[in-house]
Amino acid sequence: MPYLYQDSKPRPLALPGAARATHSSGKGYEELKQECLRRGVLFEDSDFPACNSSLFFSENPPIPFIWKRPGDIVKDPKFILGGATRTDICQGDLGDCWLLAAIASLTLNEKTLARVVPLDQKFGPDYAGIFHFQFWQHNEWVDVVIDDRLPTFKGRLVFLHSADLNEFWSALLEKAYAKLNGSYEALKGGSTIEAMEDFTGGIGEMYDVKAAPDNFYEILEKALKRCSMVGCSIDTSSAAESEARTPFGLIKGHAYSVTGIEEVSYRGRQVQLIRIRNPWGQVEWNGPWSDNSPEWRSVSPSEQRRLSQAARDDGEFWMKFEDFKMHFDKVEICNLTPDALEDNAAHKWEVTIHQGSWVRGSTAGGCRNFVETFWTNPQIKLHLTEKDDGQDDCTFIAALMQKDRRKLKKLGAEMLTIGYSIYESPGRDGHLGKDFFRYHPSKARSKTYINLREVSNRFKLPPGDYILIPTTFEPHQEADFCLRIFSEKKAITEDLDENVAIDLPEPLQPTPSPQENEEEKQFRALFEQISGKDMEISAEELEYVLNAVLKKTKNIKFKNLSLISCRNIISLMDTSGNGKLEFSEFKVFWEKMKKWINIFLQFDFDKSGSMSSYELRGALKAAGYQLNNYLLQLIVLRYSDEQLQVEFDDFLNCLIRLENASRVFQALSVKNKEFINLNIGE
Repeated sequence: MPYLYQDSKPRPLALPGAARATHSSGKGYEELKQECLRRGVLFEDSDFPACNSSLFFSENPPIPFIWKRPGDIVKDPKFILGGATRTDICQGDLGDCWLLAAIASLTLNEKTLARVVPLDQKFGPDYAGIFHFQFWQHNEWVDVVIDDRLPTFKGRLVFLHSADLNEFWSALLEKAYAKLNGSYEALKGGSTIEAMEDFTGGIGEMYDVKAAPDNFYEILEKALKRCSMVGCSIDTSSAAESEARTPFGLIKGHAYSVTGIEEVSYRGRQVQLIRIRNPWGQVEWNGPWSDNSPEWRSVSPSEQRRLSQAARDDGEFWMKFEDFKMHFDKVEICNLTPDALEDNAAHKWEVTIHQGSWVRGSTAGGCRNFVETFWTNPQIKLHLTEKDDGQDDCTFIAALMQKDRRKLKKLGAEMLTIGYSIYESPGRDGHLGKDFFRYHPSKARSKTYINLREVSNRFKLPPGDYILIPTTFEPHQEADFCLRIFSEKKAITEDLDENVAIDLPEPLQPTPSPQENEEEKQFRALFEQISGKDMEISAEELEYVLNAVLKKTKNIKFKNLSLISCRNIISLMDTSGNGKLEFSEFKVFWEKMKKWINIFLQFDFDKSGSMSSYELRGALKAAGYQLNNYLLQLIVLRYSDEQLQVEFDDFLNCLIRLENASRVFQALSVKNKEFINLNIGE
């Protein structure tokens, strides 16, 4: 499907109170619920029906699932029993441990949990078989409504469930998230940070534990104190190692959540400990400081109570921080937005958000390896004006997210390889051209290009102006994206998209020439031969004249001009309105034509007779038309071929349409952008 360009102007931070209803009926949760209560029926969600298509898109269910409501599974179902806690999350037969680890972290922040899981829901007198949950999606909070029919086998829940069989909030949350992404199967495999961001609107950071900074313990301690969500995992070297158990009871390729970090007094010295939770609700670390290890015998009962230490097979365990760094490979931290933090939180970020698109042929230029098209990517200007407190630099996190790829899995879409580069601004406005990037190195960039939903990195740069270029690795790859800047101090961003502007010379008027040059004499002879004594030619005759002349012109490999082009030429140049072209009108057009030919040859780099659609921006600017990304995309869709090439005939038609549009614009004094959009889109 073609992606329509989205302008990437800064957007205000989305707030959860304004969550958008997503049900196809257009009705919200409360309206749907009251409707069911009035009718005396239980809600059935036609948007996510209780059938196989909601479960899997690439295979049939391996076992015969039966969809049941909680009241058909247990006698006394509860939405939440004794508070929503991390022990309510036990993994089922779906490979979504990444999601479960994020839910476990979610339960550690009551305010954030209550936003995602509205706590006023219950099985009671006003039960109508309907529940709702709220998720963040690309700077928008959405309210997802579901019915409470859940997949079961032999009377038990197949997927996520609580350790208490009467409790159903976690299973219903998983169902709502599956609906958001199209199916349960779409949740197979992922990064904990992805779900953390969807629960909070926060921004993620990923650390390689083996290469973590010296103050890594302090980073994690500070993150947990400011209510950040933290996950961790162990790498696998092959598919065969996925979910393989190590001799120490840890699971490779499995997503864990970090639920605490503390120092404990042990035999007269302080020991750094970290608390980890396995979303399976069982299978724990069996090394030092595990539940039944002898180290706890030397810790006072009061210290054990402070740490909530208990020898239970509940999937949660403590381990020494040094052992954690030895056994785990990756840590993911989700930094929360200001609205998700308590007023007395240790730190709040300033947030700026941009939405945009990579569109094949116009704004999908690929990474810096593809210098001929790299410059055509969207460009965001970043103004860093305030230094960090007591520092000389400005700290910010830049996060680039590709949108809806998990939802598009069923259509064959995969995660694209994405990243970004940051350049010092040259101090001029407008979209930077190819030569700037050819001769200037980047000041900073994402650590790697990778096929994750989001790529984020933390930077410290001196105050100043910078240009951030978000890209896919390969050119011509289409996707929508969301770029977010979290900064210690307020940062100002702006899109470097062009303003629509037209800069054309005053049009020449047909006037008799006192003395004709050799070229004009040849044209006059050809005109007289074709037109007769009235010296006027039709579109069909103009087609013959122009193609005859162009065939004799050196260095031109154009294909023949079309009859449509010649009709458009007459509509542009015919001042008498008789549908024909006089010789004096033709002479004026030929001067335009020569200029346009020279521009086309300038941008036809391989002299093939066609130019790349990525060069259209420069070619049109040379002809006097400065267009923004949206208009440029429409032109590419209209005038380029499947190989993203633009023939001269199409280039000519485009320029004629633009000149006609500019004339009407001047006559009617309407806005450039709106009017040209209408003309090009015909």
